[in-house]
Amino acid sequence: MEETKILLAESEIPTHWYNLVADLPRLPEPPLHPGTRQPVGPQDLAPIFPMALIRQEVSQERWVEIPDEVRDIYRLWRPSPLFRARRLEKALDTPARIYYKYEGVSPAGSHKPNTSVPQAYYNKQEGVKRIATETGAGQWGSSLAMACSFFGMECMVYMVKVSFQQKPYRRSMMELWGAKVAASPSTLTEAGRKILEADPDCPGSLGIAISEAVEDAVKRDDTKYSLGSVLNHVLLHQTVIGLEAKKQMEKADDYPDVVIGCVGGGSNFAGIAFPFAHDKIARGLNTRLIAVEPTACPTLTKGQYHYDFGDVAQMTPLLKMYTLGHDFIPSSIHAGGLRYHAMAPLVSAAYDQGLIEAVATPQNPIFEAAMLFARTEAIVPAPESSHAIRAAIDQALLAKEEGKSKVILFNLSGHGHMDMSAYDAFLSGKMEDYAYPEEEVARSLERLEAMGV
Repeated sequence: MEETKILLAESEIPTHWYNLVADLPRLPEPPLHPGTRQPVGPQDLAPIFPMALIRQEVSQERWVEIPDEVRDIYRLWRPSPLFRARRLEKALDTPARIYYKYEGVSPAGSHKPNTSVPQAYYNKQEGVKRIATETGAGQWGSSLAMACSFFGMECMVYMVKVSFQQKPYRRSMMELWGAKVAASPSTLTEAGRKILEADPDCPGSLGIAISEAVEDAVKRDDTKYSLGSVLNHVLLHQTVIGLEAKKQMEKADDYPDVVIGCVGGGSNFAGIAFPFAHDKIARGLNTRLIAVEPTACPTLTKGQYHYDFGDVAQMTPLLKMYTLGHDFIPSSIHAGGLRYHAMAPLVSAAYDQGLIEAVATPQNPIFEAAMLFARTEAIVPAPESSHAIRAAIDQALLAKEEGKSKVILFNLSGHGHMDMSAYDAFLSGKMEDYAYPEEEVARSLERLEAMGV
């Protein structure tokens, strides 16, 4: 009988994370201080991050050891299964072989605990009592709430208002694990109050929520800030996904021609793709690494590679990344985790250096792919993950058209059990396809250029 699931033993959980910085042809540009515009040092980041994470953020070591305490918690859901999507292949009548790495088996239902657990661990090691963060669709907020509960820490989450309203049960999950949750923009911070004063009906954005969380952390001695995507150390932690997938593909006696992940800030794409980027660089392989983003927030395909702030209030360091401008507020698409104005610096550097590709897809085709996947593979995928499904289907159909065999691997980064209102909108024909806001992005980028960063 042909295998559907390719599994690893708990003893095969990776012992180290992989750091792409060590293998990039050119090092990424350094973060700049928002005031001086000079490269930031550890002392500049110390008010918001523990020193262990700062060291990982600037590390150029290829392999970073995973603490035993973190690996022990990882065992609750890792290694995650690799599936061969045989039923999807049959429905598409494609010669392609499709595999997906399923991260929805984590307690929080997504890939986010891969970094929330080590971040909470390192904060606890340095005596931090409370962590403040932001969340879009809620996967990150619920994952950090869970991680903080493991280590007996308080957790404060600023949740983008439109997702706060669309996904109430994500809020319930966070509160169940002991977190406090506020709809962002909120009245709890100066940044939030300023935005509400200008626009009382503001739907919020990740950039706004980041401003609130950073302000919260800076103003309290017992609090540090935690980010679920974008930063180097976050992408580092997620590489357990791709490292496991490489072992599983070896067990399946296969190797991907194409590796696919959705991108908002970049963490789950980096998690699946960066270990294969290592092979691409070290072994000269031609594996295609495809990042899939929404047309409503197309940072890689339409943004500029530019220094920009990670938040609206301009409190974060300036990062060299593909951006639509820090004051750009994306449309209220259901893939709330992909509504970020910029892309992770490491993903941006990999794109700029030609290691990866990017495509953008509208909302309705994403849900068409999700429905086909649910009806063939039986898993209801998160809207974010469905971007990767769409691209995998497109690649499989292209293989059929060309009459060529192709091995496709994608990251199914979470389930959609908390996203049923989105599926209701799609099934009832009420889902909008937001157009690329060309004029709005142009104005946002003009304002960024005018700052002379």
